[in-house]
Amino acid sequence: MAYWLMKTEPDAFSLQDLQQRGQEPWDGIRNYQARNFLRSMQIGDGVFIYHSRVPVPGIVGTAEVTSTAHPDPTQFDPQSKYYDPASRLDQPRWDLVDVAYRQTFAHNIALDSLRAMPEFSGSQLIRKGNRLSILPITAGQWNHILHWAG
Repeated sequence: MAYWLMKTEPDAFSLQDLQQRGQEPWDGIRNYQARNFLRSMQIGDGVFIYHSRVPVPGIVGTAEVTSTAHPDPTQFDPQSKYYDPASRLDQPRWDLVDVAYRQTFAHNIALDSLRAMPEFSGSQLIRKGNRLSILPITAGQWNHILHWAG
């Protein structure tokens, strides 16, 4: 089992949206490194949902990967903001996984708190300039956050 952190802007799609829908494809990833992380995900992997571009960014809850990677259909849709004219049906560039809601934390675990945790020293999440929307999380980081969240 592996662990991941997926960033989302709550005005576009929040943990509460995922909770209401139960399960949702995690589409629109257009970064090769993040795409490669998607491709390595397995059913049952744990996911922290991280709200970004909010006054206090941080981890707000958990989800679970419910499918292996498969082609993101938005890459083929000219009406989608995620359309990629260079992507072909026989050779798609972009993938997605499905994720299911699991838990909302009682409080946001803020980025500033994560920076102060020794478990996250050296993590890509707290590095200045990190823009990846999907990051691997260690089992130690996963367990520490779940313990900290209560």
